Amino acid sequence: MESPISRTNLNCISLADPNVQKSVALLKQACLDSGFFYVVDHGISQEFMDEVFAQSKKFFDLPHSEKMKLLRDEKNRGYTPMLDEILDPENQVNGDYKEGYYIGVEVPADDPEANRPFYGPNQWPSKVLPKWREVMEQYHREALIVAKSVARIIALALDLDVDFFDRPEMLGESIATLRLLHYEGGQETGKVSDPAKGVYGAGAHSDYGLITLLATDDVVGLQICKDKNAQPQLWEYVAPLKGGFIVNLGDMLERWSNGVFRSTLHRVVLDGRERYSIAYFVEPSHDCVVECLPTCKSESNPPKFPPITCSAYLSQRYKDTHADLKSYDDSKA
Repeated sequence: MESPISRTNLNCISLADPNVQKSVALLKQACLDSGFFYVVDHGISQEFMDEVFAQSKKFFDLPHSEKMKLLRDEKNRGYTPMLDEILDPENQVNGDYKEGYYIGVEVPADDPEANRPFYGPNQWPSKVLPKWREVMEQYHREALIVAKSVARIIALALDLDVDFFDRPEMLGESIATLRLLHYEGGQETGKVSDPAKGVYGAGAHSDYGLITLLATDDVVGLQICKDKNAQPQLWEYVAPLKGGFIVNLGDMLERWSNGVFRSTLHRVVLDGRERYSIAYFVEPSHDCVVECLPTCKSESNPPKFPPITCSAYLSQRYKDTHADLKSYDDSKA
């Protein structure tokens, strides 16, 4: 059972504001309250954002057979079909009514670093969409700059040195993954989200990593639940913000902060309209050990989570939420 859906108000942080302490205070309040906030004045032009969305749409408009040629591989690079992902198996029927495309850190196949779980070559639809790779690689670079700026404010909010997350083992050699997302309209799928029947654009989940930058079109769909233990759960819509990012904290930051900062449940519930969004997931390096920060523990508040490497943690989370690739053996042409 759920309460009626309302809209939530999120703090808005300008990366161009010279008053850093104001930004830190706004972020800290947001992280303690909901783990979600807006970021504006981030330096990525609206013209370029529009181009990224246009190129994303061009890919998802391709015939299904063309998209399946680029089915995600063992490195989670490439296309994820409708229902590939099931984020909330206890409450979902089938899976997420969305399709996506993963683009990670580009590392040539003959580079020893490509042996790491989340490094390697990407898959590109270059034959059918010649401009696509250039646009996506540029966005990947620019979004990482934004993420590092946000991470500096987070560091200050946790009473750490401003460059804590800039170190090589943190975001200096980060696992950063761009994911294009397309939620088909009800006309195509015959499915409008219906939580009572277990039908969602994306099931309830929290993100795996450090932070996520989300850009969306103007179609409302994202909902957050600030208290996952409440009965009934209270879900609130997050309004799209043109030109801005919706930023949320991931589970790794909750572990790092010993539960001080929140990684919040969220989901996508759609009214039948088509929706596009672009998520940018930012995690530290493969070998980074995620353990309680010194500023977040004390004798009365000991560490709540055991240390774990970023690579091991992410690998398990991806395995838990995605379909086995063997299930596509007959359909990949």
